[in-house]
Amino acid sequence: MKRSLQSMTAIVAAVSALGWGGAAAAQTEIADPAAPVDHNGTLRVLTKFGTQRLSPYFVEVAKQYEAEHPGVSIELIQEDDDSVKGKTKTLVASNAIPDVFFSWTGTWGGNFIRGKRAVDLTPVIGPDTDWGKTFAPAAVSAFAYDGKYYGIPLYLDAKFMGYNKTIFADLGLSEPATLEELLTTCDKLREADILPIAIGNKEPWIAVHYLGQLLAYNVPQAVLEKDFDPATAEYTDLGYVESLNQFKAITDRCTIGASMNGIAYQNALQQLSDGKAAMYYQEIIEFDNSASATTKLTPEEFGFFPLPAPQDAKGDPKALEGAPEGYMISSASENVPLALDFMKFVTTQANAKVLSAPPYGQPSAVIGGSDPAQMSPAVVGGLEDIAAASYLMQWLDTVNHPRVAAAWLSNLQAFAGGTVAAEDVVAEVRKAAEAAK
Repeated sequence: MKRSLQSMTAIVAAVSALGWGGAAAAQTEIADPAAPVDHNGTLRVLTKFGTQRLSPYFVEVAKQYEAEHPGVSIELIQEDDDSVKGKTKTLVASNAIPDVFFSWTGTWGGNFIRGKRAVDLTPVIGPDTDWGKTFAPAAVSAFAYDGKYYGIPLYLDAKFMGYNKTIFADLGLSEPATLEELLTTCDKLREADILPIAIGNKEPWIAVHYLGQLLAYNVPQAVLEKDFDPATAEYTDLGYVESLNQFKAITDRCTIGASMNGIAYQNALQQLSDGKAAMYYQEIIEFDNSASATTKLTPEEFGFFPLPAPQDAKGDPKALEGAPEGYMISSASENVPLALDFMKFVTTQANAKVLSAPPYGQPSAVIGGSDPAQMSPAVVGGLEDIAAASYLMQWLDTVNHPRVAAAWLSNLQAFAGGTVAAEDVVAEVRKAAEAAK
């Protein structure tokens, strides 16, 4: 779910210039479940699987589909977490959105719907349809807007603190149950001359992820969801400043501090994998990248726990930051039935099990698509925590209006660098929400 500040800024410009509408259809196209599939032509697919580890998944699925349907050619546009938004901006600006394209939930996905760029998939993937029933209900509903369904969920995602069990055991440490215990754990790790938490905020969504989880703990859900909408946003709850100060305590006692803004997140993740740091805050989709047969940190040594809530949490201490991620069908596609047929193939149980298992480790949103016998124990456990969460707090930079998201990203990076105060961050976010009304 990563994305760069540069890409987010570009997206804000695109939203301002195009309103995500551009030359889109005058009315939303609705998928027809009875439409015949013409297995001929080229299908363009924009994925977020552009990394070396993930790209083979769609390559292999496309090859299998083409083998079954010789008249079809799948053209993959594979971007990674940091480049997919910039690529999307370019495609929106040129009215060249592929037949199938990656989307986050929240306001990000809503932009395509308001611009009539995405096909209404309710008749084919709604919760009462045959295809819709093959997915976890919460994953399908995450792509619902005004009672209609526009997205095809591919995998589930949430944020956890990954840690080195061996380092913890050697120092007699256990998984902290509260934020205060986490800070004390960090103090003990420092005393042992071990970096407690590796962090790299060169891509500023890292700090945003920490803050998102803390906000879920410190701000009531109803207030958060009201503030997500610029029309009703106030940003007056004291939990915002409190969460920022808690993040500051984590950076001061657990990390390298302001220097994080010069470190790439991949390098920080590598510190955990190389045994040079005790912890790294990561998404469940990164578990199999953190500890594998090729890393110093073995899967058996890898542990995880949710970023713990403070003792006096005024929000929801059982909330978990995360959201499913998936794909939409372009309303400009000349072969919507073929695009849907391909995505039905991508989301079969067989392909879902491949996606959920190493080396991909992307826990499928398909019911029965996650076989514990084929998956790493950590991913299985993470899925159980996701299922038990009382509320999934969506990513701040996709659930918010792009202007507000950009304000969070830039100002929180400055806050991490020690150049602005917590109150100033909230003031700038409030100002962005006012401008977005």
